[in-house]
Amino acid sequence: MAKIEIFDPAMCCATGVCGPSVDTELTRVASAVFSLQQKGMEVIRYNLGSEPEPFVTNQKVNDLLMEKGPECLPVVLVNGEVTKVADYPTNEEFAEWSGVKVDELALEKPKKKLNITLNSIN
Repeated sequence: MAKIEIFDPAMCCATGVCGPSVDTELTRVASAVFSLQQKGMEVIRYNLGSEPEPFVTNQKVNDLLMEKGPECLPVVLVNGEVTKVADYPTNEEFAEWSGVKVDELALEKPKKKLNITLNSIN
């Protein structure tokens, strides 16, 4: 089983739903990571803004940052080896590294709609 580590740039959260607009790429990655973690896979994300220590202690990531600056982020390591720089993995790459099917990583729409009625309180 592969260990996947994602070294994110500094950001307020990893989901992509913060700020004035939704970042669909971050939402896709967060969903794929969650799916893999639910299957028992070891997938770890580090945020430069809130967890700088792994960026310093991982020599490969530190070397990339010293050479290319923060523009090299995100950096993805699979089993300790740099596999992707300056871009997030596709669902196909996640599937290849983890041995799961691509369709298991796609966002699923809710199967049942909820009807919610809000009553105003005067």
